[in-house]
Amino acid sequence: MDPNQSETGGPEDLEDEEGPTAPPVEMLDNIRGYEGTVVGGDENYVSPPIHPSDKREQPQRQLEWRIPSITEEAAREALTQFADAHCCYSSHPAQDMVFQDLTPFNMYRYRLETFTETRSTEWAHKPFTGQLVDSAECGSPPLPWEVVVETPPMFQDSVKKVPVPHTAAVKLKCLPCGSRGIVHRNKRCIQCGGRGMKRCGPCLGRGTRTCHVCKTSGYLLFYIQLTVKWTNNVFEQVADQQIGLPVALFNEVSGQNVFADESYQVYTIVGFPDSLIDQISQQGVQEHQEKFGRTACILQQRQTIELIPVTKVHFQWKGQENSYFVYGTENNVYAPDYPSKCQCTIL
Repeated sequence: MDPNQSETGGPEDLEDEEGPTAPPVEMLDNIRGYEGTVVGGDENYVSPPIHPSDKREQPQRQLEWRIPSITEEAAREALTQFADAHCCYSSHPAQDMVFQDLTPFNMYRYRLETFTETRSTEWAHKPFTGQLVDSAECGSPPLPWEVVVETPPMFQDSVKKVPVPHTAAVKLKCLPCGSRGIVHRNKRCIQCGGRGMKRCGPCLGRGTRTCHVCKTSGYLLFYIQLTVKWTNNVFEQVADQQIGLPVALFNEVSGQNVFADESYQVYTIVGFPDSLIDQISQQGVQEHQEKFGRTACILQQRQTIELIPVTKVHFQWKGQENSYFVYGTENNVYAPDYPSKCQCTIL
């Protein structure tokens, strides 16, 4: 035995040596509705049936609410915590500042979720051990989008693999072993070099090994496997009012939901107090319709508008005017020009 080779290598080593086991396509049944289905992991995606849309413009209720604003006490506390989180920032400005003005802003985050389903097919196989064969003699195979598969909870990614009814057949011998169930000495056992010495596990000392494809049965049961994928596709964008607060910071905070709409296909937002939301909604709905309308089956859509509280705080400290932002329900602070930073140097 090769001194570099382990005496107790696992069956995985044997399986890797077998190589591909896919039979020629011409040996498989040609089933109506499944043309193009292949073997070997290359899934054939099936276009969903086209249903005419009865979607028409629908009037929406007027949306109104008051702009939230924080108190001076909350603004001071937020800046104090901000200073404490930075080792080089003094807390004196937060403690001694004199408020000049607290200006609230309406900042909105639009989110569209489109829950889609896609279906693909491929030939699969497993060892035939005498089990029931659900062949075409049991009935006509349903088309890919006619196969009944239970839908998971909405807006949650999921994958299911199921056999297509009435597509099974046992007519192919196992190619790697020639239906003998074992691989002979021309494919020597790795563990004993084909000598059968030491009663190694994989070949039981016979110098041959079990075919890992058919599990000694010598025959394979082939069937069409349907893969169903559910995906929650998200479009999200903040209406940037160019107030000096980087939009990327909103990814770190939450807001208050002020609008929610869920339907098979939602309508674009019309007449929102911030016209940017109308534009963003139209962009998102159109983008998802173009992207998923033909390649997937849209099961449900949901759109929400989130009001993210933002307050710009103007204050004086030591006779100098300055400002900072408090944003999100978490009261995060953005203060790039904080007035008291020590000039420390880390050695």
